[in-house]
Amino acid sequence: MNTFNELAKTRRSIRKFQDRPVEEDKLKNILKAALMAPSSKRCQPWQFVVVDEQEKLLQMSVCREMGCKFLDGAPAAIIVLAEESLSDVWVEDASIAAAYMQLAAEDLGLGSCWIQVRNRMKSDNQTTEDYLKEIINAPEGLRIECIIAIGYKNEEKNPFDETRLKWDKVKKNSF
Repeated sequence: MNTFNELAKTRRSIRKFQDRPVEEDKLKNILKAALMAPSSKRCQPWQFVVVDEQEKLLQMSVCREMGCKFLDGAPAAIIVLAEESLSDVWVEDASIAAAYMQLAAEDLGLGSCWIQVRNRMKSDNQTTEDYLKEIINAPEGLRIECIIAIGYKNEEKNPFDETRLKWDKVKKNSF
């Protein structure tokens, strides 16, 4: 098991995946981490849809003009949704759960990449969110924050270079 600092340093956005499925127990462990994530007033407004059907992943890979084409080569993706009526901070709650998933994936030797959905457009007259809701048949009242692509890495990226940390962004006691 990695330490948290190692996970934070080595987790990088991976967009190239091996042609190899992610085992169900690994997906379950990733989802378990998300389900244990903190949420405002412990309301847990999130819902998760695991997609591993290649046809759906191909459809999802065109949900935005840029930044999601690599989904057609991912063995799995998790769509992170939240019930907006349960929490005025559903965006933050869903984002924390998504980040936990990415760290869990790294801990399991998998790569991941966040694809922003909320406030993005598929075309001039359709949001990315509405397009994806049709694909997964999402019920009313749910909002989509992001997609997390997951798979075995088919690219290597260097760990985060700690010499690039911007310590000038940290203040103590006041600005």
